[in-house]
Amino acid sequence: MALVLCTGVDPSVVRTRQLILERAGHVVVSALDESSLVRACRQNKFDVAVVGQTVSPKIKRRIAGLIRESCRGAKLLELYTVSSGRVLDDADSWLEVLADVPQELARRVGALAGR
Repeated sequence: MALVLCTGVDPSVVRTRQLILERAGHVVVSALDESSLVRACRQNKFDVAVVGQTVSPKIKRRIAGLIRESCRGAKLLELYTVSSGRVLDDADSWLEVLADVPQELARRVGALAGR
């Protein structure tokens, strides 16, 4: 079980991701803006931070910087689409969003938390 920070800009996508991870046994805190992200990092010691695929490249970089600064020790997992490609060169792992994301997302988070 991992303590996971889920970030993104689309509340329904973040909520779906949260449900997938919780079904896999993880504890999830969601952050939809910078202030809630920083607040969550001050209150928790996250194992993994997930940066969502619907976030623009510029905002992804900003979120990653905030995570590296405020959530020290959290592994960073970037979700991305084929059209957007990977944006975060310093992420600990990447996951291309496909039809089988639900199962793979939970496996990837578990693997990162176990490192």
